[in-house]
Amino acid sequence: MTRILGWALKAVLLLVAFTILWALAYRWLNPPTTWLMMRDRFDGVTVKHDWVGLDAMSRHLPRAVIGAEDARFCEHRGFDLDAIEEAYERNKAGGRLRGASTISQQTAKNAFLWPGRTMTRKAIEAWFTVLIEFLWGKPRIMEVYLNIAEMGRGIYGVEAAAQHYFDKPAAKLTRLEAARIAAILPQPIERDAASPGRYTRRYADRIAKRARVVANEGIDACVWN
Repeated sequence: MTRILGWALKAVLLLVAFTILWALAYRWLNPPTTWLMMRDRFDGVTVKHDWVGLDAMSRHLPRAVIGAEDARFCEHRGFDLDAIEEAYERNKAGGRLRGASTISQQTAKNAFLWPGRTMTRKAIEAWFTVLIEFLWGKPRIMEVYLNIAEMGRGIYGVEAAAQHYFDKPAAKLTRLEAARIAAILPQPIERDAASPGRYTRRYADRIAKRARVVANEGIDACVWN
């Protein structure tokens, strides 16, 4: 029994060490693929994915996703406890179900894991979120997020999205175009940034206004450190 426990402990320690090294590697190496990209390729979908550095993107893009997805991105250390509490109270009261995942959590999920809602997967996601917050820092988290997020069927990252929807590089996107890309992130397969429906258009307009506030108030300061 003691020997079995010893083996189990060694296995756990090896697994922990592997995840730390994996996360550390992605601090400098760009993730070559994601689970969703592999899914699309398996289904015969052409994957469009061109990596661009944070300095080669329009600044409107980080501001748009902060305004849309995670207003406290620069304040929290991976988990927005206030947003989690707000989502819990809203869901408990019978309101529209809503999550509270931060950009850091979404980056951890997209870079390392598969989609799912099981407690085990969420626990692993939390572990990787802690790792990337500690090992990467906010600029790298934002860069990876904007490069691997699904933004349409077979479209991953802001460069592919900018070319697909607006026929221009990510560096040239306007505030409204960046907002429209951010507006499709919750449902990238159903929504279209180039020809948005009424709801997506209105949502993008709200995001564009929030992005202006993010810029004016320096809410995105950590991204440019």
